[in-house]
Amino acid sequence: MRMWWGEGHPGKDDGQGWAIPDPFSRIAFRKVPADRGRALGRDQIRQLLTSKQVPLRERLLWTMLYETGARVNEVLSLDLEGLDRANMQARVTRKGGAADTIVWKTATKRLLTMYLDAKAGGHAHGPVFVTARAGKSDSRIGPGDLDEHGRARLSYSQAEDLFKHWTAALLGKPATLHQLRHSALTHDAEDGWDVTMLKTKSGHTSLRSLERYARPSTEALARMQREHDQNRRH
Repeated sequence: MRMWWGEGHPGKDDGQGWAIPDPFSRIAFRKVPADRGRALGRDQIRQLLTSKQVPLRERLLWTMLYETGARVNEVLSLDLEGLDRANMQARVTRKGGAADTIVWKTATKRLLTMYLDAKAGGHAHGPVFVTARAGKSDSRIGPGDLDEHGRARLSYSQAEDLFKHWTAALLGKPATLHQLRHSALTHDAEDGWDVTMLKTKSGHTSLRSLERYARPSTEALARMQREHDQNRRH
């Protein structure tokens, strides 16, 4: 049965002046609350990055992601030829195609040297992060994604599965690689980094998109309040 609802009614016009009632028109969609718990704690980060149980390749990847605050694909796309190891930085292609630079710290530098010097993981050119052994011939893998031993560039899905495995084993709950970026920016914000510096580090194009990452924890807020409480007795 068709019904005429008149101008302004939420029913859908069928093109002939008749409106089909929208059964969802009066349903108010509940807003999804912001997720403020995606950042891992500093102790959890320390445990992951220093565990001797974790293979060297994974520790290097995780440390570089945390120290640079870069996106996972940006780091997995790195090639040895593009590394500036002396200055601890590398050129990357950001989301949207913009060229940019990521900068790491001493922990990444040390692990990178160990990784490249190791007999099992050493290679001279091609992708930085590669699979453990040469794979079968695959026409979908271009020569730029292979090292001289035929090992392919480590994929996001492979790296993500390994991270979930190790976080479940070490922390009791699986986490995602993206949480390393989230944690890095959150911890930098807690340490008082200026938002413009955080924007430069993360590669965000707007402060609004950065806001959901760089949100200090409740513990950091409480610590800051104590440190600036002039009436608090020491």
